[in-house]
Amino acid sequence: MKAPTSLRSTPAALVALAALVLAGCSSTPLTETPAPVETRTGGAVAPGSGAGAQSRVTPVDVAKTDSTALTNLPRLVYFDFDSYVVKDEFRGTVEANAKVLSADRKKKVSIEGHTDERGSREYNLALGQRRAEAVAKSLALLGAQNTQVEAVSYGEERPAENGHDEAAWAKNRRAELIYR
Repeated sequence: MKAPTSLRSTPAALVALAALVLAGCSSTPLTETPAPVETRTGGAVAPGSGAGAQSRVTPVDVAKTDSTALTNLPRLVYFDFDSYVVKDEFRGTVEANAKVLSADRKKKVSIEGHTDERGSREYNLALGQRRAEAVAKSLALLGAQNTQVEAVSYGEERPAENGHDEAAWAKNRRAELIYR
């Protein structure tokens, strides 16, 4: 039995139809517009519109890490109760110390983790270690080498402030950066 003529021509018709559909899909390529660039002041500027404009950012010489720079360097990071998350308000402290360490690979820092008096001795030693390691990881992410940083815990053994109230406890929940 022979197939009807319309079915014998179907494959050729399908190929022709597919070619027409594909030809209709082609078009001229779109030119990409560059993405806006964020300026140091926080606003978005179209590419090229800021050409020739002067930057208001003051250059910082990170290679200049003499003893004066280390004296003025912030070295304390405070934590919330039962937490080892580095808060955003101490980002500047971590960044400044990371710049010093990445500029001078010979410098080493010991990060001492501390807690308040609440909790068992074992728990506080572990929490102090996690706090020190959190700061160490932040420094490493910002350019310090792992060989430059040592994390140790003193738990509740070295309070910054003696007292049994929230004000004293808040000052004791900290990590201290000690340069060696």
